[in-house]
Amino acid sequence: MSVVLVAGFMTLLDVSIVNVALPSIRGNLALSSAELQWVLSGYALTFGLLLVPAGRFGDARGRRNAFIAGLAVFTLASAAAGLATGALWLIVARLVQGAAAGVVNPQVSGLIQQLFEPAERGRPFGLLGATIGVSTAVGPLLGGLLIQVFGTAEGWRWIFYINLPIGIVAILLGTKWIPGRSPQAREREPLDPVGVVLLGVGVVALLLPLVQEQQWKGSAKWLLVVAAVAILAGFVAWERRFARRGTSLIDLSLFGVRSYGLGALVGLFYFGGFTSIFFTFTLLLQSGLHYSALEAGLAVTPFALGSAAAAAIGGRIVNRYGRPLVVAGLVLVGLGLGGTELALHLVPGRGAGFATALPLLVAGIGSGLVISPNQTLTLAEVPVRRAGSAGAVLQTGQRIGTAVGIAAVGAVFFNRLAHHGGDWELAFQASLWVTIGFVVVALVAAVVDVVGGARSPDRAGRGGDQEREGDRQEQGHR
Repeated sequence: MSVVLVAGFMTLLDVSIVNVALPSIRGNLALSSAELQWVLSGYALTFGLLLVPAGRFGDARGRRNAFIAGLAVFTLASAAAGLATGALWLIVARLVQGAAAGVVNPQVSGLIQQLFEPAERGRPFGLLGATIGVSTAVGPLLGGLLIQVFGTAEGWRWIFYINLPIGIVAILLGTKWIPGRSPQAREREPLDPVGVVLLGVGVVALLLPLVQEQQWKGSAKWLLVVAAVAILAGFVAWERRFARRGTSLIDLSLFGVRSYGLGALVGLFYFGGFTSIFFTFTLLLQSGLHYSALEAGLAVTPFALGSAAAAAIGGRIVNRYGRPLVVAGLVLVGLGLGGTELALHLVPGRGAGFATALPLLVAGIGSGLVISPNQTLTLAEVPVRRAGSAGAVLQTGQRIGTAVGIAAVGAVFFNRLAHHGGDWELAFQASLWVTIGFVVVALVAAVVDVVGGARSPDRAGRGGDQEREGDRQEQGHR
């Protein structure tokens, strides 16, 4: 658990640590606003696209080998990103980094399912949730510290170099401590490359008009959204067809389980909202209000502290309170983000960092009560033999939500910035409402699950007899 959580922390940290370095990177490598978004969204995109096939591969061929291989590529890609001399080099390195992170992360949730009995999983999933929350929220602070120490010209490179010693140690210890292939590994299970391509092309088509909104003039670019919907519909049709003659990339029957389907929807929209706020908020603080990188990182620390504390607690009490705990967390996040909007309106200018500390703390506490409990509840009815792929589908939704959220919120942010004479505060406040909208949709999905559970408490695990028999066989092998 120590090894996989450290590796998971490192790969998820790179979702947010770059945020605070964006002004330095932009100045050093002369990146456009679209290229800045690709540095963030590209990482989240390839991260999400590799999660499902990598989870399937780990289920079928052994999780340790997939974990070590992904970690090795991630470490090398981090070195390449640190050595970047231009926008294209950095973006490609980030794409490879994200793909490698997508190989590593489904093995983490799969190993938790494999190594712990169902009643014991609350605590390790709580630790995983704390890892996710802290890594995403503490990234700007750590990035700010590194830039403060190494300077604005070279400091941004160290946010990538710091992965090298951690990655090497994790590879060595993972080889020693992580169990090898489980008895249920299936050598010849097909991996559905057509499904991977259709999902990837569909999501890229959805992202392109959002990320390139300022660069591509005219309305023709939005036809790509229509194409994306058609391609993703084709992906669903292909998966249904492929499932009749093999094991599809995404097991669509999982979404027939209410707790899994609605939990995945909560993750999709929540991550679309909560990760995007750090992108725009750090740009406001540094480029708009002239905070240093360290000051910008400190400004979001209240969120990190609240998220870390609440995630650890949420993992321990989730079995007692269930999905209402997630609802309470989402309400707190919404209130915290609304309070942030109000604070910026009442205290404009350089006092924004102090004014937003309390509402960001509230939002962070709510976030901690969303991430790890939602992870635990969503995977509660999933059999161990499908743990890696089910966890990967869940994380795919989170990463795609992150990529789409950054693209959508970034599009609104830069659009308002361009049309209102460079008013950074107005641009951020407009983009914050989009973030709140993502959180509200996640809240609606969580409430629907609570209401559905109250009406039919015994149906959460339908189809469960066969699934539980598979789990009993897996436990017997252990």
